[in-house]
Amino acid sequence: MSNLIKKILLAITGSLLLFSILILGILWTFSNNIPDYKFLKNYKPSVSSKVYSGNGDLVADFSKEKRIFVPYSSVPEKVVNAFLSAEDKNFFSHPGIDARGILRAVLKNIKNISQNKRLEGASTITQQVAKNFLLTNEVSINRKIKEAILAFRIERALSKERIIELYLNQIYLGSGAYGVAAASLEYFDKSIKELNYAESALLAALPKAPSKYNPYRNIKLAKFRRDLVLQNLYENNFIDYNRYEEFKKENIKLKKTKKIFLEDAQYYIEDVRKKIIEQLTYEKVYKQGFNINTPINLELQKIATKSLRKGLISYDQRKGWRGPLKNKSYKNWQKDLEDFELEKSIGWEIAIIKKVKKFSSIIETKDGSEGIIEFKDISWTKKEFEELFITGDVIYVKKIENNRYSLKQLPKINGGIVVMDPYTGRVLALSGGFSFKSSEFNRATQALRQPGSAFKPFVYALALENSFTPTSLVLDAPLVLEQGSDLKLWKPENYGKKFYGPSTLRVGLEKSRNLMTVRIAQNLGVSSLAKFSKELGIYENPEELLSISLGSAETTLLKLSSAYSTFINGGKLTKPILIDRIQDSQ
Repeated sequence: MSNLIKKILLAITGSLLLFSILILGILWTFSNNIPDYKFLKNYKPSVSSKVYSGNGDLVADFSKEKRIFVPYSSVPEKVVNAFLSAEDKNFFSHPGIDARGILRAVLKNIKNISQNKRLEGASTITQQVAKNFLLTNEVSINRKIKEAILAFRIERALSKERIIELYLNQIYLGSGAYGVAAASLEYFDKSIKELNYAESALLAALPKAPSKYNPYRNIKLAKFRRDLVLQNLYENNFIDYNRYEEFKKENIKLKKTKKIFLEDAQYYIEDVRKKIIEQLTYEKVYKQGFNINTPINLELQKIATKSLRKGLISYDQRKGWRGPLKNKSYKNWQKDLEDFELEKSIGWEIAIIKKVKKFSSIIETKDGSEGIIEFKDISWTKKEFEELFITGDVIYVKKIENNRYSLKQLPKINGGIVVMDPYTGRVLALSGGFSFKSSEFNRATQALRQPGSAFKPFVYALALENSFTPTSLVLDAPLVLEQGSDLKLWKPENYGKKFYGPSTLRVGLEKSRNLMTVRIAQNLGVSSLAKFSKELGIYENPEELLSISLGSAETTLLKLSSAYSTFINGGKLTKPILIDRIQDSQ
């Protein structure tokens, strides 16, 4: 009998030894092929950089992931309790792997298999940190073994507080929000410190399936999952029964964070983005969470953009109708029109011509509304309806009233506008074209154009600095100049091709006389004029030609606007400012 017991004990001991060797072998094999986890000690997740207007309104953010980093010490206890109850109630007591949780999941999964239900996992928060930071989402035993090994190692290297800090700031919680702080703003427009247990429970319900339980998509399913988390909070003694019942009865009240995203400011915002990337690099701007304060005045921006568009439309309409966007069959005509979409602030809609009559046309807009264009609403084309349209033409229209629309067309001409404080150089509004969606090229800061007569005031300013007075007489008479060998003679003329003889400097400026301006430039010297224009920042390296006095060299609208501010600013030059201040997280 004793021999039998010895044999059994030996067999058990041998089996345990073999099992231990097998486990150690597996662990050793996988341990040599796992990522380095030590960087997590000093790791900071990507945080979005935010752009603010002069009044402090949030107007844009630059980010790969919408996130606000919050240290563990600033995370309220109720938020931590909600996530522990939803994901890992034994987090502060287990060594990285929750043996009780695994056993519970195994027993429950046996039941789930028999009932053909979805299997449950038993990953701890530490395991999820290991997976999110160091591994992939691959469903395999290999990954789970690596995840377990990393969890043990992470627990030895980092404090529990640091692990949950990483988790709460890294996780994706739907609607583009990463981390609890960004999600709190996205769903409730609140700081996490203002959340109650019901709201915290909703956030804690999302990591399991952010799209499935997103309250903006399925509020009933989101509430069901939130109530499960509230039940866990009650069972884990974080809330009492009365509060559990009270929170469970609460409806989910969603409120997105207020973000003034002004379509008409896109030219301005894009210029700001390019400048800070050039200064700080793309990686820093999109990951390190800068606060960027700009001078932009949103009301002035709306007015400036509206004025620019009005001027461009007015000029373009004087040139007549150029034809429809395209012609399509009436079936599914709304498809493949993305290239023609414009900003909502323009107020235009895409429509198709359903029927052409003599004094009107019947249209259908992209959203399915039917309307009419009357003859008076195409008066600028100076054409009849039969000349303008055929059935199936796709056009732009603008609603006037009820079902009545006017015909519109995208201007072929384009332009820019700058509103600037002449005393400080702060750019209060800027637009570089009719529509940012149709063309991102910024005609206020990128387009090099000849300023023409707009340059003349600087010639006269230089004259006043060089012994001329407003009453100095300058001859306004024909002028013929050589331009060089093999080149034609240059014969500048006044507008209207008339000459007025000796005239005062003041009259020359008031009447914008070309011939007087050229003679003044001759007197001052082309080199001094070129130097003066460089000092004002109008031109960078202008050619020393007499024609620059008439604005033949190229510059940008922003540079010219800045130079003009010197007339108001007592002769002091101010540089254009699109960024007031950039602050980092420190």
